Amino acid sequence: MAVDGTDQNNLEQGIYTKDATRLRKNGHHRRSLSDLSPSQKCGAWISHFQKLFVLFIGADWIYLMLLGFVVAVLSFTVDVFVDLFTEAHRWIYNLADSHVVLQYLAWVTYSLLLMCFAAGFANIVSNKATGSGIPETKTSLRGVMLKEYFTFRTLVSKVISLTCVLGSELPVGKEGPFVHVGSVCAALLCKFMSLFSGIYKVLTNVIILKDSQFVVYLVLVCLEQNKNRNEEMLTVGCAVGISCCFAAPIGGALFSLEVTSMFFLARNYWRGFLSATFGGFIFRLLPVWNRKEETLTALYATKYRLDFPFDLRELPIFAAMGIVCGFGGAFFVYLYGKISLFVKKQQAKKSFLMRNCFFYSALVSVLISTLTFPPGFGQFMAGRLTKKDSLISFFDNRTWSNHGIVADFANDDYLAAWKHPQVNVFILLSVFIIMKFWMSALSITLPIPCGSFVPIFVIGAAFGRLVGEGLATLFPDGFNVDGHIYHIVPGAYAVIGAASLTAGVTHTISTGVIMMEMTGQISYTLPILISVILANMISQSLQPSIYDTAIRIKKLPYLPTLSWGHREKYNIYVEDFMKRDVRYITLNSTYRDIIKILRSGNLKTLPLVKSAESMLLLGSVERAQLLGLLKQRMQHNKQNASTMPNRYKMSSEESASATNAKPLKSALKKPSVDEEEITSLYDSGLNLKKFFCSRPEIEAMEDDSDAEDDTILQEIEEWEEQQLDEQVTFNSCKIDPAPFQLVERTSLHKTHTMFSVLNLDYAYVTSIGRLVGAVSLKELHKAIEGSMLGEGVRLRPVLSTFRDRGVRGTRPETIALHQLLEHPLSSCAHNI
Repeated sequence: MAVDGTDQNNLEQGIYTKDATRLRKNGHHRRSLSDLSPSQKCGAWISHFQKLFVLFIGADWIYLMLLGFVVAVLSFTVDVFVDLFTEAHRWIYNLADSHVVLQYLAWVTYSLLLMCFAAGFANIVSNKATGSGIPETKTSLRGVMLKEYFTFRTLVSKVISLTCVLGSELPVGKEGPFVHVGSVCAALLCKFMSLFSGIYKVLTNVIILKDSQFVVYLVLVCLEQNKNRNEEMLTVGCAVGISCCFAAPIGGALFSLEVTSMFFLARNYWRGFLSATFGGFIFRLLPVWNRKEETLTALYATKYRLDFPFDLRELPIFAAMGIVCGFGGAFFVYLYGKISLFVKKQQAKKSFLMRNCFFYSALVSVLISTLTFPPGFGQFMAGRLTKKDSLISFFDNRTWSNHGIVADFANDDYLAAWKHPQVNVFILLSVFIIMKFWMSALSITLPIPCGSFVPIFVIGAAFGRLVGEGLATLFPDGFNVDGHIYHIVPGAYAVIGAASLTAGVTHTISTGVIMMEMTGQISYTLPILISVILANMISQSLQPSIYDTAIRIKKLPYLPTLSWGHREKYNIYVEDFMKRDVRYITLNSTYRDIIKILRSGNLKTLPLVKSAESMLLLGSVERAQLLGLLKQRMQHNKQNASTMPNRYKMSSEESASATNAKPLKSALKKPSVDEEEITSLYDSGLNLKKFFCSRPEIEAMEDDSDAEDDTILQEIEEWEEQQLDEQVTFNSCKIDPAPFQLVERTSLHKTHTMFSVLNLDYAYVTSIGRLVGAVSLKELHKAIEGSMLGEGVRLRPVLSTFRDRGVRGTRPETIALHQLLEHPLSSCAHNI
């Protein structure tokens, strides 16, 4: 906005006057401070320290430590109540030891009640608390903020329901839900910290001067920066959620990097590590304060030998375990996807089990409790052990068996549950793996807060223990190295199996780091990483991760990742899948054209070109700005009604009554907000019959003939047509002069990278400045699906194969700009 000399001088004079006044006040305060009474001095110092305290509380590191503390307390509280529920379950089960039927009823009913309460509470208080929460967090970090997933109601529903679910001993974990809990706590703390620091504030209502365009720009930029900052804090919450479950701050920060963010900002590294470290420290310190542990140790501390942890001949076995776990992880994701799709189809059909959240949850709870009943089938899979007890037994450094027969352990030892008089340990572990595999895939499809991290850990640890026990049986004397005998440690194989299978399901490398922190084993770093990397390679080439699968099933607006094994992403270009029929506006557009375009779709932004012949892209205009132009035109027509013949005008009272007279609409059919706004603008603003004509009272006038009415209406319609056909002026409209643009030869890989890094929703495709198409998330998603799926539609045209062989045609590389401007259509057609 241009500012003349007078206004500029007044503005500078006002600023200098304010500065001088402030300096005089400060100087007067310093001079008069010694003259104040003791009580006034005390008040002044209290006020000073209060300001310092507010600035101190609003510091970034205070927020991060507070976030870690809150999530750690929540995690520890959940663990305490889960232990209480589990002890109560065992106590009720042992009370009915006189009769097997009573034991079965106690075993099944207890889990059923907790499960039904959890399902009902989660779906009544906030149904956004169901599931893991990681897919929704990934979608929000992509730029599509799902605000209903980050409310206080969702937090309460998630924590209470998750506690009951874990207390029912269903094969689910708390790590995925606690990633969501950490993100919710981060979002809520941002609102709380906005009371102390302005960097967390997101302005909602701003009053701005009409002509201060520079101020408008600054306010919008600050709003966007604060919004982006709060979204970045969600990534920190994800890191804290993992750290407060496994006491693994490094693995938690890396997991948040891999899972929740496609591209991680370097400035968030120290935030994630600081908050995750403090949260993990508090999480392990609380059991010491509660006198459950003596000192700070790893969550599942192991005691493997350090002088000779493994022999080089074991490395091929570790690599083979990684390959098998890769196939197993891909099959688990496939099974989960099939079950989820089946459940979704049943919900669409409104079958009996899917009519409410209780039937399906109760059926699965009864089925799993029946199969894990210790005197029943559960005796073949150590049914009386919890997930934590199973992991402790798998990571134990002792060898269980001698030729498949489990050694004698004390009754209070966890390993005693794996001794069966008729079945050897290999059959027990095999049954455990098979049963827990499909039980876990089924359980995480329930409408409850549930995660898949710990169940996969348990299954992978069981597989590793099976391999380790088998090798210990084949090589009972171990390995002879320089005259020293080193026995095989089956517990180390369990650690590697747990990390590998989890990596195959989640497509992450950080699971290996989490496993090292969780067990305190650094000597097995190389075998763990080898197995984890191989598992990732196999699973990524077969199936998407379990979180991406959930995103696809839920149809969340998230851009899928490109697989590293497909070369088509470099051979497919934007021109192969872009949308060529693009709606646009020109500098010569009329108000009628704008109304027509706005009614034709719900596009948030429309491209602005010079003319329909040249198609030179000048910028883009938001839908709200076009609606504002129509509103301004409506007000202009109201104020300048003198252009209409006087005999057709009506009084202000009649105009108000005619304007307020609205046709009755059905209450069952509710149009969208944009449709209502456009309709109201057209009908009450640009359709000027309701402002200047007494149409509603025509039938009541007895002294006017029908012929005169028709003449009046015809003349008014002609006058309206003239108003609608006027050219639009974009002077008062904010135009983005540089919308994001792609060229036709941009590859699919580069397009996907740009959309992911910049969080784009759309991009225009230009050729030498001419608008030739547009690409949105929808077209890009279809292109990725078509390039990766064998049965998908090949988006690549037939003639593109000649382009790959080097046949480019005779299309010139450049066109003279003056030719494009003067004769855009003819010259371009001639060159093409």
